[in-house]
Amino acid sequence: MNLTIGRFTVRDVIFGPETSFDDGVISINKEEALAFLREDDHILDIDIEIARPGEDIRIVPVKEAAEPRVRMDGRPLFPGVTGDVTPCGEGSLHATSGVSVLGVGKHWGSFGDGLIDMNGGGAKYSPFSALINICLVIDSDEPDRREQQKKNTAIRMAVHRFAEYIGSVLIEHTPETIENYELAPILDRTQAEMELPPVVLVMQAQSQMEESGYNDLIYGWDMNRYVPTFVHPNEILDGCLISGSFMPSSSKWSTYDIQNFPLIKELYAEHGKTLNFLGVILSNLNVSLTQKERSATFVAQIAKSLGAKGAIVTEEGYGNPDADYIRCIEVLEAAGIHTVGVSNECTGRDGRSQPLVVMSEAANALVSTGDVSQLIELPAAKKVIGELDALGRDGLSGGWADDEILGPSVREDGSIIMENNAMFCGDAIAGHSTKTMKEY
Repeated sequence: MNLTIGRFTVRDVIFGPETSFDDGVISINKEEALAFLREDDHILDIDIEIARPGEDIRIVPVKEAAEPRVRMDGRPLFPGVTGDVTPCGEGSLHATSGVSVLGVGKHWGSFGDGLIDMNGGGAKYSPFSALINICLVIDSDEPDRREQQKKNTAIRMAVHRFAEYIGSVLIEHTPETIENYELAPILDRTQAEMELPPVVLVMQAQSQMEESGYNDLIYGWDMNRYVPTFVHPNEILDGCLISGSFMPSSSKWSTYDIQNFPLIKELYAEHGKTLNFLGVILSNLNVSLTQKERSATFVAQIAKSLGAKGAIVTEEGYGNPDADYIRCIEVLEAAGIHTVGVSNECTGRDGRSQPLVVMSEAANALVSTGDVSQLIELPAAKKVIGELDALGRDGLSGGWADDEILGPSVREDGSIIMENNAMFCGDAIAGHSTKTMKEY
């Protein structure tokens, strides 16, 4: 399968008389864009704001992010979501670089929502501070809008639709750079490739909620009703998988992360040089121990059948999913497959708690991308996009209404104290974390 992504560097995003792209600048006709978004009757109120790196802006509650792209053959950007189910992984895309579409709550936050600071000390905690963010600030009529756990369906779907809408401005332009992603069928690879260590990537996507609407979707299908499957890495980069709304914000993969999954790109870069990249086993994260054992068994059998000698396992989330994560590592190691795990950890505010809910001697090669419990204090921002009170009022996983020692997350002067939990995709478990670990 061959996937070609033509890249366009975006220097700025502005509002103008027409929606277009010229000399690195995306111009948006705001009224036309709002009319397009209001086609969803569940959207009660909406505005579009632009946040640029270095601006004194705080964005919260952030629910989803996607990269603007367009398929050159007219197929939907996210099959089964923004259009009919069509194949992913082959063909040509045009894509922006340096910009994302964010879904932001106008009022109501939820457990899985997060915060982004565009400058100052808070900018380092989320990779999205380095992007130009087109913020869709939305209030919807969904029945769970005042509940702590929300599906955020209208807001998340608006992000996916608008990423495709904005991406369409690239169709008639010539890309600055071209990315090619191609893997031959495993049995058709060169002798030189076949002599290298065969490695597989195991992605454990969030799927714990038994009720539909919260979990990651593959080709529009709820991952809770899924069993581990071998997929081509191009399918992941090409929009077959979108983010859900359940997992605490620092621990999730946004759709933007999935579209640009760094671990996949790194494995592609090493393919044919130091390893033979077999592909992706897309797994899930379950509720009961029986379900966890079933998925681990599937993963191990697929990896063995592919002839894998090495594996990387990455989980979306922490807590209950740690059991799936460690069990998967155990069964792969038992099958003779050398396995590295990538996850964040939860050591508590004092750093003394067990970092993963479940531990095993088999998990002896783990990469940490950060501590969800790390306390962060930040000064007030000049401007807030969304509603700052949501951080403390609505049960964001890293914020609180009050604490007997620390007080409220949102202080009267607009400064905040929170856990890293609420930094939007801050731990970058997809593999592009800027954090480092130090041994003392």
